[in-house]
Amino acid sequence: MLDSILCEKMGVPAIAIVTDAFVETGKLMAAKWGVAEFRFLAVPHPVANLSDAELERRADGVIGDMVKLLKEGQQG
Repeated sequence: MLDSILCEKMGVPAIAIVTDAFVETGKLMAAKWGVAEFRFLAVPHPVANLSDAELERRADGVIGDMVKLLKEGQQG
């Protein structure tokens, strides 16, 4: 999350993806770093115990949102 915030502050497009268990933490981190409206994506928690195929399905489920966020940027 922080890497994405710092990249965006330097003008480098970035996406943060967290699991839904960390959405509130992500919002608090963004606010602490002065970008309270920082947009990021969330996937269902947990991911650590997923097989490669399950993880790939999760990634496929957010790829459209990833592309949209990269195209729109944080100001979108």
